[in-house]
Amino acid sequence: MLQERKAWTINGYLGILLIVLLLGLTAFTFFQEQFVVGVIALLIAILLGSGITLVQPNQSVVVTFLGKYMGSIRQEGVVITIPFTARRVVSLRVRNFNSKKLKVNDVNGNPIEIAAVIVFKVTDSAKAVFEVDRYEQFVEIQSETAIRAVATKYPYDTFENVELTLRGNAEEVSGELASDLQDRLEVAGVEIIETRLTHLAYSTEIAQAMLQRQQADAIIAARRKIVEGAVGMVQDAIEQLEKENIVDLDEERRVAMINNLLVSIVADHGAQPVINTGTLYQ
Repeated sequence: MLQERKAWTINGYLGILLIVLLLGLTAFTFFQEQFVVGVIALLIAILLGSGITLVQPNQSVVVTFLGKYMGSIRQEGVVITIPFTARRVVSLRVRNFNSKKLKVNDVNGNPIEIAAVIVFKVTDSAKAVFEVDRYEQFVEIQSETAIRAVATKYPYDTFENVELTLRGNAEEVSGELASDLQDRLEVAGVEIIETRLTHLAYSTEIAQAMLQRQQADAIIAARRKIVEGAVGMVQDAIEQLEKENIVDLDEERRVAMINNLLVSIVADHGAQPVINTGTLYQ
């Protein structure tokens, strides 16, 4: 596997000055009818001129000569490299890629729609050019493959909080997506900087049904929480009454009090007390 290495270069301004001097020498020798020296100076000037390369900031120029990789140039500005070489510019700037909305099944088999943004940059220009064909398209395809792979490993949502979910653990899911994608793109000399889910929803054909299921699960979870709290409150109330000797409860009265407290706490509406004012007939 190719690794990026530095190509041979010299300072571009020094090279341009040398080319100007060689052209001046060529003109002078031709004027003096010393054609051999003039031709040699002209050929050297042409050789140096063919190696002039302009490198922008955050760019790398991949240099090849007769099909052989000669190295890469990252030094910004004007440089002179190996004459008569082919040079390809590769951007090293940070870029982002927005995936399409992909339709996949989560771990429970529910169809969902998911999309993500991938932030990346090229770190090895040799790999990006020679190890894969059109690395930009390679990043797009591998990103969609990684998103599908991660989405199928987790449920969309759950109210039990006993496992990772796509909806409830976006940070963890994004981190795993970045790790998986980095492994896939190592061959292309690409570094993944960040991944984020940008869209996550049930597919339209089951969205209404899953919404009703979520509502039902939420109601059950809320009721369970209310019951747990009510039991604790009743237990504390009974213990405090008996500890401070406020009232002496036998087993029957204890059961009645527990029943009344639970009903008043768990009920959806406020309790309506019934006051015993006596009977009509004595």
